[in-house]
Amino acid sequence: MQGENITIWSIFFLEGFSRYPKLEIVLFVFSLVMYLITLLGNSTLILITILDSRLQTPMYLFLGNLSSMDICYTSASIPTLLVNLLSSQKTIIFSGCAVQMYLSLAMGSTECVLLAVMAYDRYIAICNPLRYPIIMNRQVCVQLATVSWVTGCLTALLETCCALQLPLCGNLIDHFTCEILAVLKLACTSSLLLDMIMLGVSVLLLPIPMLLICVSYVFILSTILRISSAEGRNKAFSTCAAHLTVVILYYVAALSMYLKPSSSSSQEIDKIISLLYGVLTPMLNPIIYSL
Repeated sequence: MQGENITIWSIFFLEGFSRYPKLEIVLFVFSLVMYLITLLGNSTLILITILDSRLQTPMYLFLGNLSSMDICYTSASIPTLLVNLLSSQKTIIFSGCAVQMYLSLAMGSTECVLLAVMAYDRYIAICNPLRYPIIMNRQVCVQLATVSWVTGCLTALLETCCALQLPLCGNLIDHFTCEILAVLKLACTSSLLLDMIMLGVSVLLLPIPMLLICVSYVFILSTILRISSAEGRNKAFSTCAAHLTVVILYYVAALSMYLKPSSSSSQEIDKIISLLYGVLTPMLNPIIYSL
């Protein structure tokens, strides 16, 4: 339907990396290999934590949730990317775009909260080891994981609904996925409400969890430094090293995407960052934790 130069689009075209046709085959192979490793690594980690009774601990409960998020996050966008890299018609229907946008936002947002929860778990384990089994009992762990999922899914639903209600003046998305910022560039008008919602969600899910993680690690580090033996310090630090590595990888990519001035980098660089954020980080998570 069309009126006053505003169209309700049923199909979107994804620009992707079509400006660099020779690069598309390389990206296809890279993305396919990373995606398969992601599925294999995270699925194996989930299966092992279920089957091995020794791994029925809070850390591995949260890790199983993290692996589930990584599988959902990559599966929301990478299959479409793989198809479009080999296709001349890089299209996606409106409902597919909406689902892709929602799942990407929901899994990314949930992971932000879960990483903060995992930092709290490490804080209790190191700073209050004797009370750890009491404080982090299974009921508490399930509740914390549920809060992470509910927070991420609800904020993603709010952002997606608001974004898709805006009138769009085009259907060519300059991205390889229906990333919300790329879709909003097609909006005919700006929305103060959506801008405020996105700002509030960004502050809620990026700086605040990161601040909680930093505070947790300040207490963790001070506790580790008070341990008299070098062996004890190394053992305590090793329990946090994997989580801290994942946090750094995740937040560096996320902050570079969502909390930067729009003119600080080109759209092509944004695509590369988004690809690394969506493929490389989920692939590395199970490798880092299994080590």
